[in-house]
Amino acid sequence: MPSFTMNHTALIYLLMTAFLFHACNTGSSLAAPPLQSDAPKTPAEQPNFDAIESIVRQGIQDGQMPGAVVVIADQDSILYRRAFGQRQVEPTAEPMTLDTVFDLASLTKPVATATSVMQLIGDGLVSPHQKVADHLPEFGKYGKDKITIADLLLHVGGLIPDNSLHDYRDGLDASWQNICNLKPIASRGENFAYTDVGFIVLGKLVEHVTKQSLDQYAKQSVFTPLGMTETTFNPSTALKKRAAATEQRNGQWIKGEVHDPRAHLLQGVAGHAGLFSTADDLTRYGQQMLRIAKGKKSTPLSQATFKMMTRPRDVRRDSQTIGTRTYGWDHRSPYSSNRGDQLSDSAFGHGGFTGTVMWIDPDSDRVFLFLSNRLHPDGKGSINRLAGKIASIVGASANGSSNTDAKTKANP
Repeated sequence: MPSFTMNHTALIYLLMTAFLFHACNTGSSLAAPPLQSDAPKTPAEQPNFDAIESIVRQGIQDGQMPGAVVVIADQDSILYRRAFGQRQVEPTAEPMTLDTVFDLASLTKPVATATSVMQLIGDGLVSPHQKVADHLPEFGKYGKDKITIADLLLHVGGLIPDNSLHDYRDGLDASWQNICNLKPIASRGENFAYTDVGFIVLGKLVEHVTKQSLDQYAKQSVFTPLGMTETTFNPSTALKKRAAATEQRNGQWIKGEVHDPRAHLLQGVAGHAGLFSTADDLTRYGQQMLRIAKGKKSTPLSQATFKMMTRPRDVRRDSQTIGTRTYGWDHRSPYSSNRGDQLSDSAFGHGGFTGTVMWIDPDSDRVFLFLSNRLHPDGKGSINRLAGKIASIVGASANGSSNTDAKTKANP
């Protein structure tokens, strides 16, 4: 009998302990609220993202893209993360998934190339006001010797937007010589002209200074330190299997190979295009930029270098200011229709031809990603204004304003 009493008492003790443990881990009134910054938000604090689904599904229905992944985050937590539609419809259907691998197209410019260049600037290996020809003397022909690194980061170097595809058909060395032989179309600093050529040159600059190819340097110095294990040029076979398809090349669907024809001829690695990534990896990048902005982190850029990179600078055309850009990023320019109208003035972002959009807003503590393959299957999709509507919801969620206007725009 005594032994039964002892076991019974022990059992009651264990049950009470289990109850208290459960209460402490379920938010019961017996437990203090969690203190970690990524604690779940209460319904009153949770931003209203209800309008996003209808915007995306309407875009899919209208044929603007077959599918998309949308992510909204602050520096510590994921606020919204959903996949919609399909990542491939031809020749067979595949659903869009959260781990889909996307051809980032021109998001390569800021995420890989400009971040690498800014790291070199932060390390004192180059200066933004240094002439590119100081490092690449062969580039300085025909008056290009005055073009600075900053000019190329801002697209004001006077270079042609794109040179002929024929310039890239005879291999890497010949392609570079053909770029060096180009003549400027304007004096440096005078006219903003968004140019892939300028970022191909910046990729070459990274290669020259670091003695590594752009993909090797970016992986070692930017992506790996941030845990971006699925961000790469020339994806592996495993990553290709879950890549979003784009268009056809030579009768074959492009899936896990770069869509941009110049980057393709440059063997998949170029300063203007060629990077592939997932929503989760890009979220890691964006959240780290928010932490750097607050002085909490210094990898891959110090706070001072980050501020230099993201400070808006006026750009002109025909002596008139037409907008603002930062080193490698868009700010408020003719290319900003995917920005929406609610992000703060600290927000910087970029789009990609394949249907990718990323905006990072330090003042509002927001990362916004819209990743799609709008070119699949017929090359006719268009997503910038659609992404801009969602970006407005993101901005409204951060500044506390109502989402009524965004809902109205989504459902006119």
